[in-house]
Amino acid sequence: MYERFFGLAERPFELTPNPRYLVLTPSHEEALGNLEYGITGRKGITLLLGEAGTGKTTLLRKALSLRVRAVDASGEGWVYLNNPTLTRQEFLDVLAAGFGLAPEAAASKPRLLRELEEVLADRCRRGLDSALIVDEAQSLPHELLEELRLLANIESDTEKLLPLVLAGQPELAERLSDRSLRQLKQRVALRCRLRAFTLQETAAYVATRIRLAGGDAGGIFTREAVIAVHEASQGIPRTISVLCDNALLCGFASNTRPVDADIVDEVCADFDLVGTAPEAAALAPRRLVFPEPRSRHA
Repeated sequence: MYERFFGLAERPFELTPNPRYLVLTPSHEEALGNLEYGITGRKGITLLLGEAGTGKTTLLRKALSLRVRAVDASGEGWVYLNNPTLTRQEFLDVLAAGFGLAPEAAASKPRLLRELEEVLADRCRRGLDSALIVDEAQSLPHELLEELRLLANIESDTEKLLPLVLAGQPELAERLSDRSLRQLKQRVALRCRLRAFTLQETAAYVATRIRLAGGDAGGIFTREAVIAVHEASQGIPRTISVLCDNALLCGFASNTRPVDADIVDEVCADFDLVGTAPEAAALAPRRLVFPEPRSRHA
């Protein structure tokens, strides 16, 4: 709707977890490195934590795309679970299907574990990575957390055969600290956290996404508008995208270009968020630096 008005080839702030639009801050870069190392190094369990909207799902998809393209174009041997509120039987069905086991294998857990170990050992001998990735893991039922502990035990004499990645909000860490889950927590080999953006990282995020969409950030948002977005979003990427998308829509509707802080404040009021505090704008750098994006290519 507003693309032509702002000189964009596409909408830059869609909420889908598109890895092409991933902006790597230092904490995102570190987390992506941990994910890749945890999978390729067969490190047992890798824990990825972050508040809602900090980009965990996008980062998982990026890590998955990098490894699948690198070693196994079919994607077989990888299970990505983004709806963890399953029954135990549903979880076993997903596991069997994802690793190419016979459908009837899921009816018997001993058979499933035996056949799964054979498949994973064969993939390991052939130099192929395998992984089970669980998103929104803070919502896992207790019984499935116990199933994950058992899966983390699948190993040869020298290495783990099924690396696990658990991604979730900070309450996941609180759950793992429960005494009943201490055995699962002991199997966490790597732990990383995504943090909210600083003001400069917010500016880089806005500029990078606009650049990838074919536009020029300096001609689309004023400095004060970016500060307003950062203050209201508290540096959470998903909220930044929501505010920017709606601000562009309002700018188009009011024939205003570039989008200024007044428009952002109007959007903030619509979403019941706090806009720019005058002292924040006064204390912010006079010039927001829009660095070139840091990217990781497949």
